[in-house]
Amino acid sequence: MKPKFTSEVTCPKCGHRETETMPEDACQYFYECKNCKAMLKPRHGDCCVFCSYGDTPCPPVQRGQSCC
Repeated sequence: MKPKFTSEVTCPKCGHRETETMPEDACQYFYECKNCKAMLKPRHGDCCVFCSYGDTPCPPVQRGQSCC
């Protein structure tokens, strides 16, 4: 299955949603909400902000690989 490279990130602080392009083979540890400017980082146990706050996990996780 080919991985999806976009994910809709939902800010846990203000609820703002933004569709973002994910890196193919790297973790994105920080993400700044475009609405409230909160700096998001992954929840405990997740490898990146897409796995924590996105509607689609990062491409390495989609492939069943370790992200970091």
